Amino acid sequence: MRLLPFEKQSDDLKKKLAKNNEAKMVIYNALPRKEYERIFMCNTAKEIWKTLLITHQGNSQVKDNKIDLLVQQYEQFVISEDESIDSAFARFNTIITSLKALDEGYSSKNYVRKFLRALHPKWRAKVTAIEESKDLTSLSLDELIGNLKVHEMIIKKDSEIVKAKVERKSLALKAKKESSDEECSTSGSKDEEYAMAVRDFKKFFKRRGRFVRQPRNDKKTFQRNRDDKNGKIDRKCFRCGDPNHLIGEWPQPLKDKNQRAFVGGS
Repeated sequence: MRLLPFEKQSDDLKKKLAKNNEAKMVIYNALPRKEYERIFMCNTAKEIWKTLLITHQGNSQVKDNKIDLLVQQYEQFVISEDESIDSAFARFNTIITSLKALDEGYSSKNYVRKFLRALHPKWRAKVTAIEESKDLTSLSLDELIGNLKVHEMIIKKDSEIVKAKVERKSLALKAKKESSDEECSTSGSKDEEYAMAVRDFKKFFKRRGRFVRQPRNDKKTFQRNRDDKNGKIDRKCFRCGDPNHLIGEWPQPLKDKNQRAFVGGS
């Protein structure tokens, strides 16, 4: 079939061709170079769109499998304890956007309820407050996310305050323990120094012979020698007159009670 030149075609056909070229240019500008290589052989915008649908969605069977997989991800969607609201919403938004691209989706009310049910139990009080104060049938998903993010900031701030108090208490206990250990160490070192000094003192005088105890008789002899040196040689026993002992040291017992009393008094 021979194609007519553009100038010889009818006005209606010219309008259709112009719109087709315009649609093709829009698709070309929106696609990356890798995608352009797949559709540059297409003559019409309809062919381009159909090629893109088959490439990314596949045929009807592939499309149904993708929908089933996304629905399963949607139903099993949960938010962990440590996950932020932004991160959870990004995952949730990817699922619902992919469902919409496959002509499958849920209502906005269903999205709100699903996100609330997916929150961790630590959000239980906040979820209850939202359900009691808000009309979930008219609450948008964006409004819900904004409300939850504000509450998340409050929880984070309170957690930081509690953590700082615990750290200060831990540092105080640690400092107290170190101070106690240091005092015990100082006391122990002082006791050890004192014991060493006592041992050295004993060793020194032991070498000098100062610590050797003398017998009782030697002490008496030493006392008498001192008395002799001090001019007390003339002292004698009152009983027998012996200068080597006194009456208190006389070997024979006294018979008379008066003499015993006298000796005791002396």
